[in-house]
Amino acid sequence: MTRISRRGLLKTGAAAGVLAASGLPLRAQQRGGTLRLGLAGANTSDSWDSRTHSDSYMIMAAHGAVFDCLTEVAANGELVGELAESWEASADAVTWTFKLRQGVTFHNGKAFGADDVLDSLQMHTAEGAKSAAKPIVENIAEMKKINDHEVEFTLKAGNADFPFLLSDYHICIYPSGQIEEAIAQGIGTGLYKVESFDPGVRTLLSRVDSHYKDGKAGWFDSVEMIAINDSSARMNALMTGQVDAVNRVDFKTEPLMRANPMINIFEVTGNQHFTFPMLTNVDPYTNLKVRQALKHAVNRQEMVDKILLGHGAVANDNPIGPANQYFAGDIEMNDYDPDKAASLLKEAGLDGLSIDLSAANAAFPGAVDAAQLYQASAKAAGININVVQEPDDGYWSNVWLKKAWCACYWSGRATEDWMFSTAYESGVPWNDTGWENARFQELLLTARAELDSDKRREQYREMQMLVSKEGGTVIPMYANFVDAHSNKLTNSGTIGNVFQMDSSRMIERWWFA
Repeated sequence: MTRISRRGLLKTGAAAGVLAASGLPLRAQQRGGTLRLGLAGANTSDSWDSRTHSDSYMIMAAHGAVFDCLTEVAANGELVGELAESWEASADAVTWTFKLRQGVTFHNGKAFGADDVLDSLQMHTAEGAKSAAKPIVENIAEMKKINDHEVEFTLKAGNADFPFLLSDYHICIYPSGQIEEAIAQGIGTGLYKVESFDPGVRTLLSRVDSHYKDGKAGWFDSVEMIAINDSSARMNALMTGQVDAVNRVDFKTEPLMRANPMINIFEVTGNQHFTFPMLTNVDPYTNLKVRQALKHAVNRQEMVDKILLGHGAVANDNPIGPANQYFAGDIEMNDYDPDKAASLLKEAGLDGLSIDLSAANAAFPGAVDAAQLYQASAKAAGININVVQEPDDGYWSNVWLKKAWCACYWSGRATEDWMFSTAYESGVPWNDTGWENARFQELLLTARAELDSDKRREQYREMQMLVSKEGGTVIPMYANFVDAHSNKLTNSGTIGNVFQMDSSRMIERWWFA
């Protein structure tokens, strides 16, 4: 077996965190106080079933506070152990052995061990289960308990990124034999236990005593998470001192917030991208020429300027972002070209096109405005886009994956395979375009098992080109993570960029100055 260091070899290439933008001097961590968060991304259908989590509120509550995974992407981008202490792989990256932490208990007092890991992973492939992590777990051919604190995974094919995948926020660890109870009550091994939970409204958490992360994380005595999906109300809650931090800063009010000496904005560049996925098994999106026409009908720079107000960059319909190791920034740009878009429609046998685009600001901040900008830019190509403004509540359950064309966002993933296998692999639950491409699927499997970095780079470049030129997702912009907090809060000086709010780990990593 080849031993792979937690903090050495398995390190995400360019996904390291960045220095905090707050300008606050670094101070020693200290315990105490109640952290009050005003968060977008909450829904009345929310639950503690991590298989269903798709938006920031529950990702932060579950993955960032109440539950643990086997591994964690640290703020500096390195992969570290969470419930796993260490791991090692066979030379072909097919067999992986994980040693688990001892002395860990669930919030109900049950001791953590190998059975909890195996049963928690099997949840994702159970009959009828709807889990975005299903493709990750399905690639495990065999799971074996070696002893109470050691498990072995044999994969269907080698995967150099496998330990990264086990940090996926869907793969939280639940107590074996008590999984239904744990989902109902929110029983995990995390730093904070659930005191109350009102889905889509409010969550109260309290700090666990004698936790295995003591002295390293978890500095607040308690946490209050308030669902504030309306951006104006959320920004106002921070500016009036009702909450200590908010996610998804409203760029329209950002200058006012920056002028407030009691507020700090923190911004990191990651792989987040704002998208417009179309179902490629629904007409007219079955036609490649129509998809390509829509890619040339959007003014990308205008969206970056007017929606992101400069907090991001133009994207090229490629879900692999600038913080990924194998990002291919040299692929020919799908520029805004109304004449080319019109010509492509003619090649598709169409003189014009009238289609609906569903959007709500739950999809991403400014999504409705972005859809209207798209509507305006597409007119010059003879494309009539009818913007359908959908309700924020229930957007992810009623619109995304159901309406033929809609607005969406992705935080991106720390590795290329993770992103592609989550949203572009054939048949996976979150393939939000239903796009099928034989060459792409062939490369996906080949690159996943390839250990030569130069070969992997070539394979991932071709995959990015295929998605950009033939895929069903219009990705006009990469968006920085821009959040805000009271100057009473501080951090280590390094902020994670895998997800918003310090990779959704603010509850664990920050403290009151």
